[in-house]
Amino acid sequence: MYETEPVARPGRKLTWPWFLAVVVAYVAVLKLAGLLVGVDTSGSDSQFPTTAAVIRNGLLPIGLSVVFAAAVVTWLGWWGEVMRYRVPVRRWVWFVPVSMLAVALLGVNYPNLAAQKASLVLALAAMAACVGIAEELMFRGIGVQVFRRAGFSEGKVALYSSVIFGLVHVSNAFGEGSQALVQAAVVSTSGYFFYLCLRAGGTLLLPMAVHGLWDFGLISNSVGQDPKLSAGMVLPILLQVVLIVLLLIRHRSIDPATRPTPASTVPPM
Repeated sequence: MYETEPVARPGRKLTWPWFLAVVVAYVAVLKLAGLLVGVDTSGSDSQFPTTAAVIRNGLLPIGLSVVFAAAVVTWLGWWGEVMRYRVPVRRWVWFVPVSMLAVALLGVNYPNLAAQKASLVLALAAMAACVGIAEELMFRGIGVQVFRRAGFSEGKVALYSSVIFGLVHVSNAFGEGSQALVQAAVVSTSGYFFYLCLRAGGTLLLPMAVHGLWDFGLISNSVGQDPKLSAGMVLPILLQVVLIVLLLIRHRSIDPATRPTPASTVPPM
């Protein structure tokens, strides 16, 4: 993949060890906010049984993480580079965001949402949007820029930012046990797909939208007092497998082919 060189760029400098410290602070803000405002739902079969649970266990803590991530980008002075990422890819890479958006829409548990109060559905939509904004700002925004400014190749930029994205979700082990380790591995691959969304669209807005809708579809199966899983829940799993296989086959053809310089344009020695 493309090699990048560490060059002088606008804004403050953030090395990758300090980025890890920022990520730890990001997780701490999220977890601490959850402890302070969250409500106990251990007696329910649902992750978010009520509107209050969605707001206090999800929307408020994640909304605060949006503020934290935006404050870091503002302090760094990186908004221009974070929001625009002009590294070309081949056209087939568009299959990643298009397929993820389609599957996210098809996988929403519409019957379960229809049985809920409008306030719960709206709170869920706001929460999912905040997840997309916060996590993309932190990992495909700040993280990608940190590794790119350090001069890593695009392959390593994608790998390192995605692995850190996955490891952050290990923090869920405090509430979900060993399942969080599986989740971290799955999330790492999802992080790579979101990176490809960034490359395909050239703007952070695309992975934000894909990520938010993706999470909305998944969480729609676990809201309400008596949630019922839908058959559409299997679609994200199937697509995840398809995309992994596709990228194993075509990972060397993500970047456009480089054309040799015509002899007539080569300066004389």
